[in-house]
Amino acid sequence: MNPEPATRNPKLELAVQYAIKARGLPSRAQVRRWARAALERDARVTVRVIGSGEARTLNRDFRGKDYATNVLSFVMRERPQLEGDLALCAPVIAREARARRKSTAAHYAHLVVHGILHLQGYDHESGRAAHDMERRESRIMARLGFPDPYGNQG
Repeated sequence: MNPEPATRNPKLELAVQYAIKARGLPSRAQVRRWARAALERDARVTVRVIGSGEARTLNRDFRGKDYATNVLSFVMRERPQLEGDLALCAPVIAREARARRKSTAAHYAHLVVHGILHLQGYDHESGRAAHDMERRESRIMARLGFPDPYGNQG
């Protein structure tokens, strides 16, 4: 697991692409703010907001799972500078936000934070790693002014 972030401000080169038109999509400024909040090292990241078809294809081709998922993270290069892509599926995110009775912005923020942490090597495959990643996400979301995405109190 990665150590707590250094005190310096990591440099972020960010591109945001919209492959779908829908209500409630985050602005480029929002995506930048959320990504920076989770960033621990210099990085070049592309965030692409996509539809269900593209999400399903990516998930099937790269993870062997034949369904659209909310966020996918792809590390392209780790050194000397982190480079990676995030794919955010707008219809899945909107549906999940409604089902969880949370704002679409809060859900997008959480998934950007979650994806940026994945790009930096965090994972949730084991109990301890999952706990550490969730705790980190919860702290970042609180700093951004959003409720705990996991519903933990205190």
